Amino acid sequence: MTVYLNGAFMPIEEAKVPVLDRGFIFGDGVYEVIPVYSGRPFRMRDHLQRLQHSLDGIRLPNPHSIDEWEGILNEMIARTALEDLYLYLHITRGVAKRDHPFPKPPVPPTVFVMSNPLSHPPAETIERGVSAITVTDNRWLRCDIKSISLLPNVLMRQASVDAGCGEAILIRDDSFMTEGSASNIFVVKDGVLLAPPKNHLMLPGITYDVIFELADAHNIPHQVRKIMKEELFSADELLLTSSTREVLAITSVDGKPVGDGKPGAMFARLYPLYQTFKKEIMRK
Repeated sequence: MTVYLNGAFMPIEEAKVPVLDRGFIFGDGVYEVIPVYSGRPFRMRDHLQRLQHSLDGIRLPNPHSIDEWEGILNEMIARTALEDLYLYLHITRGVAKRDHPFPKPPVPPTVFVMSNPLSHPPAETIERGVSAITVTDNRWLRCDIKSISLLPNVLMRQASVDAGCGEAILIRDDSFMTEGSASNIFVVKDGVLLAPPKNHLMLPGITYDVIFELADAHNIPHQVRKIMKEELFSADELLLTSSTREVLAITSVDGKPVGDGKPGAMFARLYPLYQTFKKEIMRK
């Protein structure tokens, strides 16, 4: 397995990071994940723009231009003997003595990239959907930053695993939904596709954007607004989306069925539209 670390490609066994790296000490860094289909990155520039937003959010200068990033990532794809994969980008503030303020003068950031096989949801999961639980969204107020400090998400996702579920749906202030622990969540009510607005309380999903583009193109009624907690339990359908899990139906929440407990009409419409988009745009 070849990885990229601070300007060089190398076997992963040779990749070393000093223990005083601020990513290790403070979780002081950001990351990005980019799926690759048939050797083609999925909306690379959109992902790199989101990476820039995260870097700006933690006041860390981007170590590379977009063209430089594309060169590194395309080289990583070329070195990976996989048809479908995902790229993981990890940038920290670098190596410095342990002190909370930013290093002064600044130190070089640590830049790490690796690839992994992209696993597609199995047919049974697509046909039956996944279950979910609700959990309190107790994260900080800058969830739009794709921070490597993911312990709250890890704990919430583990809670869903402990409950035998595929996702945790996050509820802020015991009032409204924000997103999933590792996905965006859509609600369907009376034939309308609903999603919470992009703001500082959720990660702006790239697949989230694609779903609304498909809804626009195919005259699917949709609306962006705050989704109240009670609406999850009265929804006709719930969907989760992410770059790696694509589009899946959520068929139960907290042990109660969503609608009739099966993937519904909106999922049956959006799932093939997404697969067609992937085939025509990403695998052409």
